[in-house]
Amino acid sequence: MAVKEILKMGDPRLLRQALPVTAFDTDALHLLITDMLDTMRAANGAGLAAPQIGVDLQLVIFGSNDRNPRYPDRPVVPPTVLINPVITPLGDAEELDWEGCLSVPGLRGEVPRWAKIRYTGFDQYGDPIDRTVEGFHARVVQHECDHLWGKLYPMRVRDFTKFGYTEILFPGIGADDDD
Repeated sequence: MAVKEILKMGDPRLLRQALPVTAFDTDALHLLITDMLDTMRAANGAGLAAPQIGVDLQLVIFGSNDRNPRYPDRPVVPPTVLINPVITPLGDAEELDWEGCLSVPGLRGEVPRWAKIRYTGFDQYGDPIDRTVEGFHARVVQHECDHLWGKLYPMRVRDFTKFGYTEILFPGIGADDDD
C-alpha cells in the first residue's frame, strides 16, 4: 500500500493545468492508479485527482462499491478510473449542495454544479467511457475534474455564509472528514 501525501489548498501545484495521458495500460499508469486508490481509501475520500498528489496528469478516480462514510446519505457512485475527461452539461439546470475536499481539510461549502452531465474519457486500458449522470454522481465527477483544471471547490462558492468548518456546520461528520 502506497498512501501518498495529499496537497493542501495554498500549494501552487493545485492550480496548474494537468496534461493529457498519452500512454494507456502501462506499469507506471497502473502503479499511479493503485497509489491513488490507496490514498483515497485511507482518507475515506469520495474521489481523488492525480494533481492532488502532485501528478500533473488528467486522471481522476471516484466511487466505491459501498456508501462513503463521509456522505452516508448519498447514493453509491460506481468505482471509476477516468482519464482525459470531457464534461458536457446537459441543460442549464444547476443544483446547490455541500462539498468538502481532501485538499481543503476541515471545511465544507455549498457549491453550484450542473444537475445533469455527460462525461467521456478513457479507462486505464484506453477503453472509452461515455456516461450520462445526474445528482451526486454528476457532482463528484465535476468536483474531481475541476482539480485537472486548477480549480478547488471554494473558487465556486457563491455565498460565503454557506462555507465553514465541517465540525460547526455538520457536527456528526467530524472535522477531518472531507472529500
